[in-house]
This record gives sequence, structure tokens and C-alpha cells, in this order.
Amino acid sequence: MGAKDVLVVGGAGYVGSHTVRYLVRKGYRPVVFDNLSTGHRASVPRGVPFVKGDLLKPASIGRALEKAPFAAVFHFAAKALVGESVENPALYYRENVTGTLNLLEAMLAHRVKRIVFSSTAATYGNVEAVPLTEDHPKNPCNPYGFTKWAIERMLEDFHAAYGLRSVRLRYFNAAGCDPSGEIGEDHDPETHLIPNILKAALNSRRKMKIFGDDYPTIDGTCVRDYIHVTDLAQAHVLALDAMKKDVHCDAFNLGNGNGYSCMQVVEAARRVTGRSIAVTVTGRRPGDPAILVAGADRARDVLGWSPAHDSLDEIVETAWRWMVAHPRGYVG
Repeated sequence: MGAKDVLVVGGAGYVGSHTVRYLVRKGYRPVVFDNLSTGHRASVPRGVPFVKGDLLKPASIGRALEKAPFAAVFHFAAKALVGESVENPALYYRENVTGTLNLLEAMLAHRVKRIVFSSTAATYGNVEAVPLTEDHPKNPCNPYGFTKWAIERMLEDFHAAYGLRSVRLRYFNAAGCDPSGEIGEDHDPETHLIPNILKAALNSRRKMKIFGDDYPTIDGTCVRDYIHVTDLAQAHVLALDAMKKDVHCDAFNLGNGNGYSCMQVVEAARRVTGRSIAVTVTGRRPGDPAILVAGADRARDVLGWSPAHDSLDEIVETAWRWMVAHPRGYVG
């Protein structure tokens, strides 16, 4: 088995593409598998093999797994919009759960026994205490969170029955862009706070919408934990290293452990960009907890992971660098 050959499913997406870059820097030989429904071919580095395929087509997964004797799979491919999952749950169960089942069965058929899975804090659902630790009750409150939790349970069952090793990484708020400015965040529609704030900085006629200012927080707006996408990429490689040693089936939170309110993020963007950013406040969104902050001690203790980009201004600055250079995203 090629110890450095890895398949990155969803490797043309936001977190996936940053992880591909990090893998290359660490001497791995990634192959990217993506259907490009939300990812971007331009985000895949030159020289990295690309396979266009779909997890709902098992034959295409098999063809990708035949490219090399892979040591592991990194799995980022998923539908990930909460509102859309409520409106169309069938799409989410089909794409996320059925797609992952197809992937796992193909891995077993090709004797690939390690997977790092991109999970989410949405598996916890309504928050009972912060900072959130891995043993917090799991009670997802939307189909997106349910599908991620179902996959986590599936991975536990596949480990018990087939010896498939897995690490599930529960992200909090992924943010920022590669410091090189070569790749970044380009979603359609864009739902993440920081790029939407920066779009308002680019276009003075655009107002940034804040959902609710009556929460029990420092300024009444929601508090979230923002983790730089490059730090997420590092955690994925450390997770693979851990599976080569003594971690067989485990889950870890990924966050900075620091919470920032929506208005604090707006102020950081104003500092970084030097521009005025218009803000309008609307009502709360159903299901938004007031505070969502990670307890990530286990990732530090077990994986040896420590975020290198934990300054909010630095996170915003790397996102701004990408946006100024690519105001129309990868199309431009």
C-alpha cells in the first residue's frame, strides 16, 4: 500500500481544496474525486490528479480507487446548507448518507481501511453547555445535522464489523483562506458570515444582514467559534497520522475555543479592510443558539493539534486577501 497515496473525496470544495494543498506540502500524493456540483476545478493544484465522479454512482468510485494503492480516504463531499436540508431532506439523506455508504463499501472492496470524515458541530443540536465537548448529547435539530450524525454512527458500526478505522472531525465555523491567496472560499449561495461581511465591504451599496441582536451575549448578537481553514487541513493530516498508530475510531471537535459575536466580526472586518460596512439587523433565525464555542482539548491532547491562526483579525485578513484578488470567485 502506498503510504503517501490518499483519495480526497470532495477535494475541489472549500475545506477539501485547502487540505489537498496541505497534503502536497507534507509530501502526500493526493488524488481528488469531486462531482463539481459545488466545488471548483480551478482549486485543484496543477499536477494533482483529478477524477470527476459522483458518490451516487458506485462504479465511478471504484474507478477512482483503482488509481493507486491508497492508504486512506479523506471525505469532504456533502450537501451542507441547513435551510435547504429542511426544505428538501430527501436530497440530504440521499447525497450524504447513501453517498457515504457507497464510498465505504467501495473502500472495503479495494481494501482501504482508513477514513478521515468531515463532520460538524451540527451533530450536537441544541446546546446545553459551552464550551462543547465531545461527550455532549447528540440531538441534531435539522436534516443536515442528522445526516452527519448518521454517518458518524455508520463509521462506528463499520469499525466494529469490518475493522475500518475512522476519525470524525466536528468543525465549528470554518473561516479564512490560504495565506497565499491562491485558493479561497467561493460558495453559491454564500451563507458564511465572514465572506458575506467582506462582500459588503467590497460593495458599499450592499448591507450586511445580522439575524437578531437580543441574545444574552456581549452585544446581543450570536457568538461563534471561528477556525481557520488551514488549521482544519492540518487536523486532517494529524488524524491520519493518529490512525496509523493507536487511534482506531474516534471523534474530535475542531475550534479555537474563543467565541466572537457577529458584531465583533464586523468590527474586525472594518479594521482589516479600512472600509465602512453597513449593517442591518433582522429577527432571529429559528434554531440559532446564542453561543456556540468548541471545547477542543481532546484534539490537542490526542492528535497533537494546535491552531496556528487563532487571531480573528488574521482569519479575516486572509479571507479579504482572497476576495480582493478574486471578487468574482474562481470565475474571475
